[in-house]
Amino acid sequence: MPRRDRRLLRFAREMRRDPTPSEERIWRELRAGRFGVKFRRQEEIGPFIADFACRSLRLIVEFDGESHDDERKDQRRDDALAALGWKVIRYDDSEVVEAVLEDLWRHIHGDE
Repeated sequence: MPRRDRRLLRFAREMRRDPTPSEERIWRELRAGRFGVKFRRQEEIGPFIADFACRSLRLIVEFDGESHDDERKDQRRDDALAALGWKVIRYDDSEVVEAVLEDLWRHIHGDE
């Protein structure tokens, strides 16, 4: 088993302790099992931390707040995750939570 990066794990723990209001609301919905698949929060994937990850679908859900002001950097990250076999869906942290939940449902259940 590959050795995990302690610095990355510590950062993930910090992010779990201080979620944005949108992340907190989405996490309540995801962990309640309403989508029929299991998600993990602030999951380490390679050298990255995903806001939410569903390993069975290889699906990552990212919420972009103020720290995501470099679209090229985000695209390089998404490309690296895609090379690892993951699909990344990005939402702006200011988006209405209900709209995000509906869109995520469509992604998971194939109603795109």
